[in-house]
Amino acid sequence: MNAFPNFPFPKSTRPKPRLAGGAVYQISKRIFDIAASSVALLLSAPAMGVIAILVYRKLGTPIIFSQDRPGKDGRIFRIYKFRTMLDLDSERGLVTDEYRLTTFGAKLRSTSLDELPELVNVLRGEMSIVGPRPLLVEYLELYSAEQNRRHEVRPGVTGLAQCSGRNGLTWEERLQLDAQYVDTRSWRLDLQIIRQTFATVFRREGISADGHATMHAFTGSQTKNRSGS
Repeated sequence: MNAFPNFPFPKSTRPKPRLAGGAVYQISKRIFDIAASSVALLLSAPAMGVIAILVYRKLGTPIIFSQDRPGKDGRIFRIYKFRTMLDLDSERGLVTDEYRLTTFGAKLRSTSLDELPELVNVLRGEMSIVGPRPLLVEYLELYSAEQNRRHEVRPGVTGLAQCSGRNGLTWEERLQLDAQYVDTRSWRLDLQIIRQTFATVFRREGISADGHATMHAFTGSQTKNRSGS
């Protein structure tokens, strides 16, 4: 399912006995992750300092949003991002993303600058530059067997779904693309994803799902529900 046919999607061949790419690819990718995240953290340090000050002034503390997410093999780790929402406050009507997401926070999200702290997760080996985005822990029990294959690799700062529509895709499309990445990953594909990600962020595409401030919650696979499993 290619929601964006102009992107050169590889064909997925499943099931496979082992991860695509091979040992050389996997080792070199980890070396690239360490080098790229180190350089990016160094170069972005001034910008991150400015963003931290702005977050403090406009949203208060904590400046960094952290949350448990499942990583490779389903292992739970703590993801770090710049805060973009106000605290939950039922008395002020701040109970949904639509009302909690400020104009400032929306701008951070649209430029993906809120995700800069995730470079720390990459450096620590919990994430990769490219891979399926780490989703919520409570989604683990909702995935079909095929969708759960997204956890066979490290989650990424960007991935096949992110450069193919981001939150503009349906959940079925996003999770299918995640599984497709697991089967077809290679340096060629990773570099295509990185290039396409910059273009997608520049054009501000797929920032939110239709009718939602961000992305509506995943409630389970349609395929899984229809099968009765």
